[in-house]
Amino acid sequence: MTERNPILITGAGGQVGGVSRVMVDMLLEQGHPVRAFVRRDDERAQSLREAGAEVFVGDLLKLADVAAALKGVKRIYFSMSAAPYYADALTVMAAAARAQGDIEAFVHLSNYEQSYMTLEKMTTPDEERRSWLGGLVTDWSPQQRAHWVCERVLDWSGLPTVNVRATMFAESPHLTWMLLGSLGNGELRLPYGNQRLAPIAVHDLAEVCVKVLVDPAPHISKSYELTGPELKDMYGFAEDYAAALGRQVVYIPEEVEAWNEAFIDETLLQEALGDPAAARHVAAHLRIQTRLVAGGRYDVLSDQLETLLGRPPRTMRWALQNNTRLRELTGAPSH
Repeated sequence: MTERNPILITGAGGQVGGVSRVMVDMLLEQGHPVRAFVRRDDERAQSLREAGAEVFVGDLLKLADVAAALKGVKRIYFSMSAAPYYADALTVMAAAARAQGDIEAFVHLSNYEQSYMTLEKMTTPDEERRSWLGGLVTDWSPQQRAHWVCERVLDWSGLPTVNVRATMFAESPHLTWMLLGSLGNGELRLPYGNQRLAPIAVHDLAEVCVKVLVDPAPHISKSYELTGPELKDMYGFAEDYAAALGRQVVYIPEEVEAWNEAFIDETLLQEALGDPAAARHVAAHLRIQTRLVAGGRYDVLSDQLETLLGRPPRTMRWALQNNTRLRELTGAPSH
């Protein structure tokens, strides 16, 4: 077997079930060498080693670390948790990749909002923009603006780039761990009124990104907008939670600002993240995302995933039924 270049995956030390970790497992199963970039050498890093990945421990904000991680690499997948320095980290990676000069693909996990975050929309008067965004907010979240900057950096870099723009994850905080208390009581409490969503399963995102990395040539310079298979309101999704958790679940619409106040706790985020600036950034992102959903800005459906994979996207019910942590924490029976 000839020696092949490892594929660099960032964010691989994130939560179990995250896109990067699922991608690592998929690539390894297909026989591709993987170099997993992690921040800490902990039990998650050890788990990656045991799975067969080469682990690189470093800081995505340090150019020396990033350049060292890229040695011998020709294909890159870039993602990291929401953070105020997200665009800085991507820019460092792009600069190192451009300097190295032999990169075949730079796959960036972006977000669906980029498909309509045009310069024209972003520079309209506040009230016009508020109306277009659904009436509850005049601007996008700081994380969405970071992705906008990232896509511009990659445009200008000259690198062979693919943007994978995903709608809200079926495993996102809004739809999983932020609801644990109410789901345990058989209540789906969200401030979305009758608005519809088409959440996408992490497994599907991982599969698309792996497909692009394994054979990048047909995808270079493209941006894909990906959603789940069906638009439903939360009354409809309550049936999926009920099926996954094995108990009756009733959707109870909440008022947007009261929900944001009750469920998005910056103090708890700071304890979890250990960084006040990151906690403020994530809290602002989650609050604005809530308002955008409630205003109808996520009522979007795309067939691009089915075109790419040759099958329909996995359903919200599938994602919930395969979210073992959610079922454990809500006391649901195992499947």
